[in-house]
Amino acid sequence: MSERPPVVLIGPMGAGKTRIGKRVARILGTGFVDTDRMIVAEHGPIADIFDTLGEPHFRALERDAVARALRGSDVVALGGGAVLDADTRAALAGERVVLVTVAPEAVAPRLRDGRRPLVRNGLADWERIYAERRPIYEQLARLTVDTSHRPIDAVAQEVAEWSKTAA
Repeated sequence: MSERPPVVLIGPMGAGKTRIGKRVARILGTGFVDTDRMIVAEHGPIADIFDTLGEPHFRALERDAVARALRGSDVVALGGGAVLDADTRAALAGERVVLVTVAPEAVAPRLRDGRRPLVRNGLADWERIYAERRPIYEQLARLTVDTSHRPIDAVAQEVAEWSKTAA
């Protein structure tokens, strides 16, 4: 891990946080971690956690994963709902936080894989959840980038360049 605080990507499901995070880390020559992938590796599929243990249990696992990721990584992608936790929001207060946004028409094809338990009913669920979380995302973010109509590599380059000057 570098001496600089991590670059943390937040935003709605399907916005491209993981893809961008991997590219930003590659550009910067640093480490990358996706907190959802940490949870899956340690506890199994997120949909199964939601179905068997419930959302509160998942959020506790997520809070722990975020805390560990912020201590040990240079680029971190958070799950869309991670910012709902007050402790996580407090931990992000001093970080270089990037909000990754996407328009509904651009995210719709990305939601068809059925792996996201909170949007099993499709785009209407996604739009409702994004509207609820958007004020939190915007409050935490120091940079906002949109993935709707831009190449992922261009977005990642923008984030990487910004991170070099952001304290």
